[in-house]
Amino acid sequence: MQIDDKGQVLLFGDNPEYDAFLGKFEAKKTTDDCYTPENVYDAVLAWVRTEYELPESTPIVRPFWPGGDFEHFDYPAGCVVVDNPPFSIRAQIIDIYQRRAIRFFLFSPALTLLTMRSGVCHIATGVSIRYENGAEVNTSFVTNLEDCTLRTAPKLYEAIEAANRANLTAVKKHVPKYTYPDYVVTAAIAQRWCRYGVEYRLQAQDCVGVGALDAQRRAGKKIFGYGYLLSERAAAERAAAERAAAERAAAERAAAEIWKLSEREKQIVSDLGKERVL
Repeated sequence: MQIDDKGQVLLFGDNPEYDAFLGKFEAKKTTDDCYTPENVYDAVLAWVRTEYELPESTPIVRPFWPGGDFEHFDYPAGCVVVDNPPFSIRAQIIDIYQRRAIRFFLFSPALTLLTMRSGVCHIATGVSIRYENGAEVNTSFVTNLEDCTLRTAPKLYEAIEAANRANLTAVKKHVPKYTYPDYVVTAAIAQRWCRYGVEYRLQAQDCVGVGALDAQRRAGKKIFGYGYLLSERAAAERAAAERAAAERAAAERAAAEIWKLSEREKQIVSDLGKERVL
């Protein structure tokens, strides 16, 4: 039994089973619950202000929050909406903003970026953002702050990547990427071969466990997750497995279906951008 600071008995204090029971009634999160980490939002807003030369006096509004009503939100004159809307109703939001001449710069899932309405600019960054609910979503943006249909924004991508990297580092230890000679194999290397369907077996007499190469120890580094130092024979087999994985990766790329333009579409392309004579 537990007693609180007011002398009241806590019937269910420190009861994991009861906590689990209550958890069944908590609202489940969906893709609409991708709340943006503050530093990621700040990076996006800084880019927007610079790219579109927004005066400091420009009102920046964020009308999307749990239980909020973006349609009846009090939008100040001359404002710009910079926010991460519920992904499931993006089209509805954009239609309303366009009709009401409200300027916006909205987050959008990268995969369905080009399914948005015409009349907006699609900014293809495709940067993977880890949102506060733990979801990792490849993210791009849509805006009516410029008149092109599709563009890239490398500086925006870099700014978000830096912020997101800081978030990931805070959650888990950063794992550096190393390249090893054929005489070393790690679990990560073998897992990559497995993804490409490469069969590989290593016998006990052909290897010895190693936590770090001498060069790594001198640099204060190590093999992440441990590894094996290989015999000459095993090193040759490792090299063969690596070649097989590379060949299968190349074959996958080559097997991708290539779509070509029809003659009608080629004519449309030819006519695009030409001055029209009235």
